[in-house]
Amino acid sequence: MGKVGIIGGVGPASTLDYYREIISGYRRATGGTNYPKIVVNSVDMTEMLQFTERKDFPGLAEFLLRAIDELAAARAEFAVIASNTPHIVFDKVRERSPLPLISIVEVASARAASLGLKKLLLIGTDFTMSNHFYQDALAMRGIQAFVPSEQDRALVQSIIFPELEEGIVKPEQKERLIKLCSKLIRDEGADGIILGCTELPLMIGAKDFDVAVLDTTQIHIDAIVQRLTSEL
Repeated sequence: MGKVGIIGGVGPASTLDYYREIISGYRRATGGTNYPKIVVNSVDMTEMLQFTERKDFPGLAEFLLRAIDELAAARAEFAVIASNTPHIVFDKVRERSPLPLISIVEVASARAASLGLKKLLLIGTDFTMSNHFYQDALAMRGIQAFVPSEQDRALVQSIIFPELEEGIVKPEQKERLIKLCSKLIRDEGADGIILGCTELPLMIGAKDFDVAVLDTTQIHIDAIVQRLTSEL
């Protein structure tokens, strides 16, 4: 059995989901009552976000590499970053990582391709929406991704921070987000939506839309469970 190392705390609420759902998925996959080996390195989200706000990508990569080094010291056999935003430096981090890494962007893009999707609405933090690491990964698979306008990105950001990031879901905020996304999906003729922030599934999911909903948190977890059980 392998041992997964998780860079968590970015944010805390979704890290809890990773821990809980990896265990549940592992037990479903094995049909047993055993638990997988998990090491969580909970880092300071505020410190991480300062790197993104300054666009200090070398600093962000070093921050993540230090966290991965600590996971390696704890004898993790592979690692994941439990957040979409820092994946902007994933390729640079992977080049120097002492552990194999599973990218949330890559596995989500692969899932979109497997579903035959062609045009997706991407929502997440303003940083994720404003940069192109998701769009580029999807374009390599022939899938178009678009994001809300600058004004609407600010609305999505205000829903994620600070409350949803702390696991607080307000019904009126959920209603606003569903209304915005539904309009964009309809106007752009999209056949799916990517929840490109690991906290968004706390608020919205497949039952809220009539198109495919890519829950990047769950897709990432599925890939982790597959890796943990691949050699059993």
